[in-house]
Amino acid sequence: MLTSKQKRFLKSQANQMRPIVHVGKNGVNEALVTDLSQTIETHELLKINILQNSDLTPAELKAALTDAMPSMTVVQILGRVLTVFQPARLEKNRKLSEKVKSIK
Repeated sequence: MLTSKQKRFLKSQANQMRPIVHVGKNGVNEALVTDLSQTIETHELLKINILQNSDLTPAELKAALTDAMPSMTVVQILGRVLTVFQPARLEKNRKLSEKVKSIK
């Protein structure tokens, strides 16, 4: 679990980011989960946009993603955009998670 200070730091880092993953009318499926797991492994922090043609609400997407990827944390929900964080497994990709770990 992330502390409020860690979440605040992650929100500040995500402020200038653009959504990388987009969820459309197909919703959460195997392809989306695979794409998301590969992308989050290299970026650690990313934004997910729910497109207008999707029937999912942000709360439903959060529940589906946390079921599919339990190690991922939803940091923030703003409108139809979710900011998610997951520490990378490979040490060379752990740039942001080291900073988050140092925040108490």
